[in-house]
Parts: sequence; structure tokens; C-alpha cells
Amino acid sequence: MLETRGWDDYALLDMGEGRKLERYGPVTVDRPEPQAMGPRRLPPRAWDAADAIFTGTDEDDGPGRWRVNRDLPETWEMAYDGVRYLGRFMSFRHVGVFPEQAAHWQWMADQVRRANRPLKVLNLFGYTGLASLLPAAAGAKVTHVDASKKAIGWARENQALSGMEDLPIRWICDDALKFVTREVKRGNTYDGIVLDPPKYGRGPKGEIWDLYESLPEMLTLLERILAPDARFLVLTAYAIRSSFLSLHEVMADTLKTRGGLLESGELVLRAEAGDRALSTSLFSRWSGA
Repeated sequence: MLETRGWDDYALLDMGEGRKLERYGPVTVDRPEPQAMGPRRLPPRAWDAADAIFTGTDEDDGPGRWRVNRDLPETWEMAYDGVRYLGRFMSFRHVGVFPEQAAHWQWMADQVRRANRPLKVLNLFGYTGLASLLPAAAGAKVTHVDASKKAIGWARENQALSGMEDLPIRWICDDALKFVTREVKRGNTYDGIVLDPPKYGRGPKGEIWDLYESLPEMLTLLERILAPDARFLVLTAYAIRSSFLSLHEVMADTLKTRGGLLESGELVLRAEAGDRALSTSLFSRWSGA
């Protein structure tokens, strides 16, 4: 398990009864979380005091709405390890950052620093850009790919907010699978790749992504654009009916000629009080050196 214990601008305050109570900078939110089983530890008044409460469908990451309990700005600023980013309320219960990913952000940044050479990093399904900005700040040249113009716009706002406009990041709005297919044909390679795909999604031209069907093809292509002396490949999967062993096996099969170290498991948030942990997603990551 890879744990994130929070930082100045994030804390898991409590969980239970299918919900989680979190603090994102100055804003506290109450959101659905199917894996938050058991009783809550904080009194009802702490939950009632949440600044925003999300209600939605019973489907994983289904659309819904936020009920805001006080005047809040449309966006608010937060920071992680020198990178500043904006929070926003999204219709799919998100606020623009997945804090459990901090375990990967730091690890990738360390990989970049230890390489003692400029690394080329590809961030697929890049969303709001923290997994691009952290490696870039550590010295990598990053290509950020997402199918949503809105997400890329948000990521570039985060770049500007952080004063990192001069960092070598390419922002590309494209279907991830189509982009990688073209990179194979071009003969381009990368020293590090990170992908955080949805269970299901659509590209900018209606392309369909289904994790169970599309991921094996994607990984086969990614192996072809990993440089011979590549440093890492990181995969995360949310809201799927599977185990980390499934990710581990498909990654192991993809990278069987590579050597290196393959680690797989769960990303976990540790509650602020320290006595409970919440599993949020599955991961498999490979390091080649």
C-alpha cells in the first residue's frame, strides 16, 4: 500500500457510512465514497459544518450536484511541494485534484532527479496537470495529453499560477490511444510514462475508451515507446471491479523483457487522526533503473 497522509492543503477528516469528509485548502467537502464502510468518528455537527456536500447517482463517479452551505469562490488556490493549483466543484464529485496520487507525484519527481540526465515524460489522461508539473519542476520535459480542452485549460491555469510557464511542457488535446499509436509510427520514445485512465470515457472526436478492452492494447503500444533505458511506467485505475493483481499481471506481461522492478497494490489515504485508512484506487508501477 502507498499511503498519503495529507499536507497543508489536504486532509481526510473522517469517513464512514459511504461518505468521506475532506479538507481542500480552506474548503471542507462531504462526498460519496463506497469504500468508506463502518461508523463515522466525528460528531454529526462536524459533518453538518461541511462547506459543500455532493449528492449524485448511485453509479461510480456519476453526475450529480453540489450543495454549497456558505459563500465560496468559483475557484480557490492550494499548493503541493511548490506547485500551486486551483480547486473547483465539478459535476462528477471531483474538485480538480486526487490527493492519493501524491505518492506517485513524489516518486516520479525523485526518479527524474536521480536520473542525472534530462528525461522525457509522457502524461496520458493528464487531467489538471499535477502529474505533469511535478516532474517538469524536477527537470523533465513533459508531454501532457488529455481529451478535454477544459481540463487542459485548467492544467495551464495551474502552470501559470505556479509561475512555471517557462517549463518545457507540451499540452495536447487528443485521444490518448490515437496519440500513442501515432507516436509509435513516428518512432518517438519516452523515459517515463504515467497514465491514470478512467473506467470509461470518450475522446474529442467520440472515440470510446473502455478500460477492460482498451488497456491491454494501450500497454502494448506504450512498451514500444518506452526508451531502452526508460526509468518508469505508472498506471492507476479507479472504480473498477478488479484487484491490483489484474493490473500487475497485465503490466508484468507487457514488460516481461524489460527487467527492473514492478510494484502493485492500492493507493491509500490516511485519516488525519492517523488510526484509519481509506483505499481509493489500484496501481501498478515499474521502475527500470
